[in-house]
Amino acid sequence: MLKVLLVLWPSFVVAGIAEGVFFTVIDPRELYLFGEPVHFSRLATYSIGFLGFWIVCAASSLMTWFLMLGPSDLNRPRGRQE
Repeated sequence: MLKVLLVLWPSFVVAGIAEGVFFTVIDPRELYLFGEPVHFSRLATYSIGFLGFWIVCAASSLMTWFLMLGPSDLNRPRGRQE
């Protein structure tokens, strides 16, 4: 559970910052998706944007955690779980 929190909490914080910066510069009513204007409410646009940023930041944190694993963590026999 701790490993999950080590990935999700920093990505949550960074996603909040990224959303604040992004929507400070861009108005949600002026967004286009595949050439068509987005017809969601502002709250829905903010929510979808936050979830998108959170997914991207979580993927980045997960990749960092994976790259920090040592060879003994990756090459552990399947029968032994610590």
